[in-house]
Amino acid sequence: MTARAPENPETPDSALLVVDAANVVGSVPDGWWRDRREAAERLRDLLAEYAREGLPEGAVEPPPMGAPEIVLVVEGAARGTAPVPGVDVEAADGSGDDRIVELVAARAPGRRCVVVTADRELRERVRALGAEVVGPRAVRP
Repeated sequence: MTARAPENPETPDSALLVVDAANVVGSVPDGWWRDRREAAERLRDLLAEYAREGLPEGAVEPPPMGAPEIVLVVEGAARGTAPVPGVDVEAADGSGDDRIVELVAARAPGRRCVVVTADRELRERVRALGAEVVGPRAVRP
């Protein structure tokens, strides 16, 4: 599979916010394991609110200029989660972590990128590519 950078032609200089769905969904014991796709859809819908209204105060410092482009990366049973306005959904063919790394690596040079995950290994991999990292609390109430 060829990595492609997510594109938002309306705001090409916007920050890219890549969300590790499995990690963020798994950070709250709310029964997500009963229906992983539904849990990913709830997260997607929350992210869509942020796309419309802005990220929660203090979620990302410094805050991105304008609305960030939001990409939710899903894997496994959460595949099939559809995109909604403001949130692109990338279904990983294999490892969600590998797909996140591909997206970070494929972004335009100099474009700010923030990855939302608590996964230590993934944090190291994307930081090596110049991405910033925040934990799940940045996007979970």
